[in-house]
Amino acid sequence: MTAWSNAYAERWVGTARRECLDRILIVNSRQLQRVLAEFVDHYNRHRPHRALLQQPPEAPLKALPEDTNTVQRHPVLGGLINEYRLVA
Repeated sequence: MTAWSNAYAERWVGTARRECLDRILIVNSRQLQRVLAEFVDHYNRHRPHRALLQQPPEAPLKALPEDTNTVQRHPVLGGLINEYRLVA
């Protein structure tokens, strides 16, 4: 097995480490599982991906209100990452 065998998995691990794990002190496996579960949810449902035209992989298809003027911030992982949503 070579270093290029599973490039997608290596890319995801690198992203998780850079954006999440390198910024949080993990003290036990229970905390690690909780942090990774929250990051995976953020990664798949909110984080923009270049290959998907800045859309998340599991984005719900919904029409945006025409008169949307307000953006609401939602902190993830204790404020390490912020998600933003348009509100009517």
